[in-house]
Amino acid sequence: MFLIDTLILVSGVLILLGIASSKFSSRLGLPVLVLFLLLGMLAGSEGIGGIAFDNYRLAHAIGTLALAMILFDGGLQTSFTEVRRVWKPSLSLATIGVVITAGVTGAAAAWILGIPWLEGMLLGSIVGSTDAAAVFAVLRSGGVHLRKRLASTLEIESASNDPMAIFLTVGTLEVLTGQTPLGWGLLSLFVMQMIVGLIVGVALGYATVWVVNRVNLDAAGLYPILVTAGGLLTYGGAVLCGGSGFLAVFVAGIVIGNRQMVFQRGVFLFHDAIARLSQIVMFVVLGLLSFPSRLLEVTWQGLAIAAVLTFIARPIAVLLSVFPFRYNWRELTFISWVGLKGAVPITLATFPLVYGVEGAPLLFDVVFFVVLVSASIQGWTLPMAARRLGVEAPPEPKPPVTLEISSLRHVEGDIVDYLVTEDSPASGRLVRDLALPRGVVIAIIAREQKIIPPQGSTRVESGDHVILVMSPGTRPLVDKVFAAREKEREALPASLEFPLRGATKVRELEEFYGIQMADAPPEFTLDQAIRERLGNQVTVDTVVIFGPIALHVRELNGQGRIESVGMIIIPQREEPALPEPATENVGNHLPGDCPRP
Repeated sequence: MFLIDTLILVSGVLILLGIASSKFSSRLGLPVLVLFLLLGMLAGSEGIGGIAFDNYRLAHAIGTLALAMILFDGGLQTSFTEVRRVWKPSLSLATIGVVITAGVTGAAAAWILGIPWLEGMLLGSIVGSTDAAAVFAVLRSGGVHLRKRLASTLEIESASNDPMAIFLTVGTLEVLTGQTPLGWGLLSLFVMQMIVGLIVGVALGYATVWVVNRVNLDAAGLYPILVTAGGLLTYGGAVLCGGSGFLAVFVAGIVIGNRQMVFQRGVFLFHDAIARLSQIVMFVVLGLLSFPSRLLEVTWQGLAIAAVLTFIARPIAVLLSVFPFRYNWRELTFISWVGLKGAVPITLATFPLVYGVEGAPLLFDVVFFVVLVSASIQGWTLPMAARRLGVEAPPEPKPPVTLEISSLRHVEGDIVDYLVTEDSPASGRLVRDLALPRGVVIAIIAREQKIIPPQGSTRVESGDHVILVMSPGTRPLVDKVFAAREKEREALPASLEFPLRGATKVRELEEFYGIQMADAPPEFTLDQAIRERLGNQVTVDTVVIFGPIALHVRELNGQGRIESVGMIIIPQREEPALPEPATENVGNHLPGDCPRP
């Protein structure tokens, strides 16, 4: 009993020290993982703590569980928008780039350490991936903000390259131990791992969202735990089916994080905390495994391998895998320098020990040393490199207020915080002149440290955070009102009906949404434009075509004025333009391919 009590006490102390060290990390500009590792080393058998810990199987189990939770949280924080923007270069870097990095580093390691080439490839595979948490912790603490495309590339690559490194490591180990033959056997293992992992991740991701939104739990705190259970089931199910559990759990996180879900913000906060705790526990445990005296014995070999990895392998991998995607030389140089190593390599370094590979302790010590060198030197210099290469972007001001609805039922709608920039159509406009669609309400305007209750006469200024509550289907219109003009805003999708107020003016459709109504005076409201066309023959479900759009009367008030109008973008076709409609064009359907409202 005394041993268990002592273990609990020591665990609490180590976690507290880990959190405290993260505070020092932000001031020193040093990756927090380095301090966590150093903390574990100090607590180890050769440190002041004197804790003797050499259970590699237990460390492997803790590292695997922690890594699964970190990847799951990484998936939850990854948006489909960012994936669509940079999926090609990120995927290339996360696959081809990892293979090239592993190959070049492995060949050098085999020569430097005097070990068989297959063991060298194993070491190269172990250090082939980068650590997203370490990279962006350093950038944020250094006050560096990257251009959006560059930052997205590094985020997606760092979060998605772990499964490839894990596969290469496990595949090489199985070849070394005779479990899988080199060649077709290894290739079939790769295909099986990737395909099964992807299928299981997508399927159980959607299944988790379905269950969460339909189960009726009594306590809100159970929903994050339910999502965690979904992540663990995904990992275990993929492994049981012969797939990559790490890929599956990352993909499941992406699916879950991009779907509407009950108590969503609470789920995100919970898993962010779990991921941080996993990092602390994993790094401290891995630090306990290290022996500083053994690290000193591999100093020169470790420095040589780290130099090859940083200055040769990573730049070659970036050049061959990312160059076709039109990055300039400054961005390519910065991507090459962002090869920061972290949790995954040290965790993978325990795999050879578990498999019983000859020379595994040497591989573990070298990998540990390479991670310390990479994280320390590159981590310290990343902010300076970003500034010298000119790849920074002005930071977006953080909102001084957040608005959240916590509900145990699925809420139809969105709460969105928009940052108003100088080139946004909303900048400098009064609230009543924003031509917001029907079903959209401005809840709060946050300006610096002040909260401004929105009224019709309130002027929206650049730098404001405008928080809106909107009904389903209105988001594309609202995005156009608040999006920056310099970023060419996407065209509104055709064949969808967007709700507008009858009091919206014709000129506002062009100013905010880029839509020109044919034969309608700019100062007319939509109510006036329809009445000008139809006279007094306006009824609910009347449809009138104005050039590229059709207006569907959805609601009339007591005086017969149009309160709500549905706007439909008519699909553009190669055929001759539609003839000008007659004023009697009234009914429940549109000509051509337009859907029934």
